[in-house]
Amino acid sequence: MKNKIGIITGFTSGIGLATATSLAAMGATLGLVCRNKSKGEKTIQLIKDKTGNNNIKLFIADLSSLADIYNIADEIKNNFPVIDVLVNNAGVVNKNKILTVDGYEATFALNHLAYFLLTKLLLDSLKASPKARIVSVASEAAMGGKINFDDLHFKKKYSFWRAYANSKLANIIFTYELAKRLKGTNVTANCIYPGIVRTNFGRELTGFWGIIFTKLNGLLRNAEKGAETIIWLVTSPEAEGITGKYFKDKKEIKSNKCSYNVDLQQKLWNVSEELVKLKNN
Repeated sequence: MKNKIGIITGFTSGIGLATATSLAAMGATLGLVCRNKSKGEKTIQLIKDKTGNNNIKLFIADLSSLADIYNIADEIKNNFPVIDVLVNNAGVVNKNKILTVDGYEATFALNHLAYFLLTKLLLDSLKASPKARIVSVASEAAMGGKINFDDLHFKKKYSFWRAYANSKLANIIFTYELAKRLKGTNVTANCIYPGIVRTNFGRELTGFWGIIFTKLNGLLRNAEKGAETIIWLVTSPEAEGITGKYFKDKKEIKSNKCSYNVDLQQKLWNVSEELVKLKNN
């Protein structure tokens, strides 16, 4: 990974931190994106101390905000005209319904629209690399997901689990469509299920689900194990040229049956473009 540039979102804990630390140890130059500047600075210092790699730059953005994504994409491209690796990892589960500054349901906005928009805005820099790789972190929760275009933002009735499952299904569908659109380029796109990882994810939940997340946490795989497939996809010769696949533990797995629907893939792409208000559209 020496002389290669990697961009990672959601790096301050869990598999994002494990991925960033591993790539830094391999000699990569990193651009790391998070919302909290103080936490981001402290985490980067920990990575530098552990790996001896000082080629790490912090970018601050609230990825649930379209304006922030546009701004951070410009900053990233100005600093890194060529990008070799993009890891879309930032994610959230919200017990209660939250609307973003753009008026969108926050789980869908951060977990899907941020992946979609940031990736699209960075594509020119990715295409400038001899061999660029995109990996998006999905989840087997997607098996229970459904893309309801009539109510993407849960205006009728909110369920935190359905919101999360739907957003993770969207990650997979987005990856399949992205890979098709990148056919013939030097950029590959895949998504992964990291397994059920022991992280801070879901820590804000209370009541029944808070107890479940807390009790399960001690039984789950560690972040380093969860990050192994990401690292394999973005660094290994074996993964070179593989695109449009869904992986767990370095092996392709099947996703929700509906994710293979070509019409659904195209419709989600088109609707996402409308929602993120791409410039000049």
